[in-house]
Amino acid sequence: MTELIILSGSPGSGKSTVARLLAERYERCVHLHTDDFWHVIVRGAIPAYLSESDAQNQTVVAAIAAAAFEYAAGGFPTIVDGVVGPWMLPHYRREAARHPGVAVHYLVLRPDRETALRRAQQRTAPDALVDAEPILGLWDQFAELGELQGHTVDTTRMDAEASAAEVFALVASGRMRLELPH
Repeated sequence: MTELIILSGSPGSGKSTVARLLAERYERCVHLHTDDFWHVIVRGAIPAYLSESDAQNQTVVAAIAAAAFEYAAGGFPTIVDGVVGPWMLPHYRREAARHPGVAVHYLVLRPDRETALRRAQQRTAPDALVDAEPILGLWDQFAELGELQGHTVDTTRMDAEASAAEVFALVASGRMRLELPH
């Protein structure tokens, strides 16, 4: 069975850095940075954190899930790095039904609110989201995950290497595996 690891959380949680370090632990691996899927919208893109972007976001996440499962079904452990809340998991459930040989793990990196904001605002990429309101709004959406609460990893006091090691161990243990229809 091939692994598909959904590494989620708010901006500033360390998803991209941890995903890159995690990918290095595998002999073969694909790292899908979900921001890249939004950047290919050449005209008419709506910022993903705005409520009016829902239809666009559903389309983009469906494309990400399809690509992720195809890579995983092809034998590549695949890491999806992005803001993938429980509200987007139906796209992964649909793909799981088509790909029974893929084990799906869901982890939400969740440093405390202040740490996430500080980390996000320290980014220097030209397109980096650094505005406090959407960052904190996204953090709030991950604050209470209901039945998925056990899929969180508090990275407040962990550096990226320690976070990657923790995620790798959790995936290997099977504790973060989602039971999806096959």
